[in-house]
Amino acid sequence: MSNTPTQSKPNIIWIMADDMGYSDIGCFGGEINTPNLDALAADGLRMSHMYNCARCCPTRASLMTGLYPHQAGVGHMIRNLGVPPYQGYLRDDCATIPELLQQAGFRTLMSGKWHVAGLYKPNAPEEWKRDAGTEGFSLPTQRGFDRYYGTLGGAGSYFNPPTLMRDETFIDPEGEDYYLTDAISSEAVKMIGESLDEDASRPFFLYMAYTAPHWPLHAKSEDIERYRGRYDCGWDVLREERTKRLHESGLINEEWELSPRDPESRPWEEAEHKEWESLRMAVYSAQIESMDRGIGMVVDELKKRGVFDNTLIVFLSDNGGCAEYLREDGDEGGWPECYNLPTGKGTMCRVGNNPDRDPGPAETFMSYDLPWANASNAPFRLFKCWVHEGGISTPLIAHWPQTIKAGSMDHTAAHIMDLGATALDMAGVEHPETYKGNRIQPLEGVSLLPIFKGHNIEREKPIFWEHLKSRAVREGKWKLVLDRRREVWELYDIEADRTELNDLSAQNPEVVERLKAQ
Repeated sequence: MSNTPTQSKPNIIWIMADDMGYSDIGCFGGEINTPNLDALAADGLRMSHMYNCARCCPTRASLMTGLYPHQAGVGHMIRNLGVPPYQGYLRDDCATIPELLQQAGFRTLMSGKWHVAGLYKPNAPEEWKRDAGTEGFSLPTQRGFDRYYGTLGGAGSYFNPPTLMRDETFIDPEGEDYYLTDAISSEAVKMIGESLDEDASRPFFLYMAYTAPHWPLHAKSEDIERYRGRYDCGWDVLREERTKRLHESGLINEEWELSPRDPESRPWEEAEHKEWESLRMAVYSAQIESMDRGIGMVVDELKKRGVFDNTLIVFLSDNGGCAEYLREDGDEGGWPECYNLPTGKGTMCRVGNNPDRDPGPAETFMSYDLPWANASNAPFRLFKCWVHEGGISTPLIAHWPQTIKAGSMDHTAAHIMDLGATALDMAGVEHPETYKGNRIQPLEGVSLLPIFKGHNIEREKPIFWEHLKSRAVREGKWKLVLDRRREVWELYDIEADRTELNDLSAQNPEVVERLKAQ
């Protein structure tokens, strides 16, 4: 087998982190050890103004189709709410990007979290069927992927994940030292190798969808120890440090001030259980470092196989940092049914946020909570599920040596649905009007290929968001966003004030009405 295969089209790899904030990784102002992502950024492109859809399911549906999540059927989550935009699984009047690339001769591979379909399997418990329903069950292999390894659902143990599957068979984790992040990485490496062994001249498309660093706070002890004590400074100092580095890097305009500490947070000096709080952030960081290490494994495989220079690698996150608080068993409110899913080895112990226990081991199930999420999203406001900048802004790295200039940076406002249009553009694939006998919706995303080549793009249409009654529209410098807590529209000049501190709605009522109507 030749180590330098001749491929007429570039390979494409999408890597998605789960619930990771804008400023977590090193090349976007963070202190977390991410040498492999930092190297891709140094030799590639950082896009400072990439948007997602504020939450996991909608973002993944948009990425898979090049459409808005509502057009794809997943405007909310995977529960069917009775109308096509919120049916909870991918619609038949859209084609997925892997389906179209597969038709064009690409080998299509996926390793990681699916979460764009109902969670049903034969003989599942009744509560599982009731929660998800059967009509929306579809596997990655039924929506364009030749190979699949990963979890169908949204969250679960990293040591014993529920809904773990290989291709179309549910499986149990293998080995005493099983850790999902490592498995996603190693399976991706294996798929790349097997694809090139089968036909080295055939391009491949790989979607690596990590669950890291989504709760629960599960990490290997040796990774946690590297961060123990690092966050004793607290979340206030961390927010300031990260914002300063973002300003110095040029990713964030120095005129955009750090947003105030979230009103639901508190000063670090007033925090109880500081050692435990520090350790929660340490485990979160360990989860990200483990993901970065796996990305390095993929890069090494590409280099070994001689296809690194002809491969586009894109890295981003599905939403901003997550402020969700996880209760313990027995606390008021209990656990949502959708997380009480069985695993191959029985239902796991649910030990939520408890300062009397260290986060990290398999028998715990904790989150890092709102104050640390506020730091993850620095310098922006709010969190996952919100469509203020803290909920929808993602760090984006694009690496493609044959095309992208090393060390470049771009500040164009772009949306995750643009990546689908970009992949088809790179592959020379026209988006069809019909697919499998269905008339399908046209692409909403625009190709970012000109940006990768060092040129500008002009977006003709505004960008829209809606999730859980949070709504926003971005047109040029203007962003109109609804604060769902107060049911009040806010207007920001994002070019002058991306941290959304100066509401201009009162001064510009005509802009508010025009954008609200759109």
